[in-house]
Amino acid sequence: MPFQVECAIAYGGGLPQDELVKIMRFANRVPLQYMQSACAITKSILSTAWKNYGISQSKGALPTAPIALVVHIASVWVPFTSESKEAIAHYPEIVKEIKLALQECGRKLFSFIRKNVRVKEAKERISLFEKYVPEVADALSDLTGKKKDIIAADLHKILKKGLPELMAQANGGQKNEKPKE
Repeated sequence: MPFQVECAIAYGGGLPQDELVKIMRFANRVPLQYMQSACAITKSILSTAWKNYGISQSKGALPTAPIALVVHIASVWVPFTSESKEAIAHYPEIVKEIKLALQECGRKLFSFIRKNVRVKEAKERISLFEKYVPEVADALSDLTGKKKDIIAADLHKILKKGLPELMAQANGGQKNEKPKE
């Protein structure tokens, strides 16, 4: 039986941080609204180790994160659990392929989350160093005899030098304008 599995993850936005992920299941472009727990899609989501992708999950439960999961299975013969066509049957091949699609999306999501965390941490380090610029400029002024204002301006330039690259990483590679000094 040939079939195709499509999977997508929507992260963040207005989704609540502390609720279970929202699951949207489709079979041949028709939404499956009932019998969620009896579906192969839900079984695949539950059997995926979401902690590997930076998402919290209790054992045997759906993950908790601001995520909407969309899974679609297309086939000339979708194996439903009953005539009501409300859930997909637990065929091992289908569960495996859905899980592989979810894992691929999970890897991309983890990369996105990790990149944003790194940018946030770098911004925090820069802001921490900015707090000490006046004191460092004062001490360097005493040691070198140069004006404190010039040293402070140079230190700010050094701190802001890597900021455009950080902002580009956070925006998926798109360059931003120079930061205002």
